[in-house]
Amino acid sequence: MSTIFSDLPVTIFEVMSQLARDHDAINLGQGFPDGPGPEDIRQKAADAVLNGYNQYPSMMGLPELRSAIASHYAHWHGVTFDPATEVMVTSGATEALAGAILGLVGPGDEVVVFQPFYDAYVPLIRRAGGTVRFVPLKPPDWRLTEEALRAAFTPKTKFVIFNNPLNPAAVVYPREDLELLARFCQEFDAVAICDEVWEHIVFDGREHIPLIAIPGMRERTVKIGSAGKIFALTGWKVGFVCAAPALLRVLAKAHQFLAFTTAPNLQVAVAYGLGKPDSYFTTMRAELAKSRDRLTNGLRAIGFPVLQSQGTYFLNVDLAPLGLNETDEAFCKRVAIEHKVASIPVSPFYEEEPVTSVVRFCFARSDATLDAALERLSRVLRP
Repeated sequence: MSTIFSDLPVTIFEVMSQLARDHDAINLGQGFPDGPGPEDIRQKAADAVLNGYNQYPSMMGLPELRSAIASHYAHWHGVTFDPATEVMVTSGATEALAGAILGLVGPGDEVVVFQPFYDAYVPLIRRAGGTVRFVPLKPPDWRLTEEALRAAFTPKTKFVIFNNPLNPAAVVYPREDLELLARFCQEFDAVAICDEVWEHIVFDGREHIPLIAIPGMRERTVKIGSAGKIFALTGWKVGFVCAAPALLRVLAKAHQFLAFTTAPNLQVAVAYGLGKPDSYFTTMRAELAKSRDRLTNGLRAIGFPVLQSQGTYFLNVDLAPLGLNETDEAFCKRVAIEHKVASIPVSPFYEEEPVTSVVRFCFARSDATLDAALERLSRVLRP
């Protein structure tokens, strides 16, 4: 039995969601919207399953979706991909990450991972035989520094896992941070595996810049995206992988022995969605920003120190100034049980030097849900 997986604790998402179910709590923990998703895109999927092809599609993805992905990124990010040799469709971004890590990382390879991290990264790296080198990021800015990168990169560094926008810190990294990371990747001849699933969920006029667009990174970057995040259809599990041909050929060989392919009707619908006008994406961001501001303002009015949310579905509260004398995990469990609102502690997304004072809330909920949660949370800090 592999101890890499058998010894893992139950994920914090399941722990907090179970507490929410057990105590009838409002769940602001896990990152999914409470709406059904865009009706026109769902209708395309329904039409395709009734009237379209329902057998195995190409392992690489439907040609129309691969072309749509390439066109979408050329339009939004100014990066040109050949849909035939540089684009692949996967069954979700996590499958894309698994394929990239299992396909590229070999025994003894060092992989730089930024903390806090998406919890799938580390066990996959270790299953592939790699060694993890952690870079701890700290609130309130969570920024990359030359000193931290210099401490993590070594001559054995072969890969970097980089999540931007960063979940759970809700940071959208500026160009200077990306150029700093790119310089280290080139100096140490490392490939960057970029988890960019939140690329469209950015606020306040910010722009997502993919690392693959930074000079010197085009041939050494794997770019991973997610239709589930772009269209608030998280259950669909349709992911994208873009990389130079030499990298994508290896990723495809790993993909063929994982999910192999993805539901064709969902691919048809996502191809349609990626071609929607810019107004769809800007309106989506504006509506999410309103939800972010509603929860932010409500929490601040109660007395919680809210950190700025630059992107994703999440915002964070730093409990440290409150002097509560309890960890983030203890706080989250207590509030779920006593006040019936579930959130997520950030410390489980560290393995070394954890930040133990930050709690994450999901604001991708209806106004009524957010208001009900705020009413319950208003009693947490009362003497």
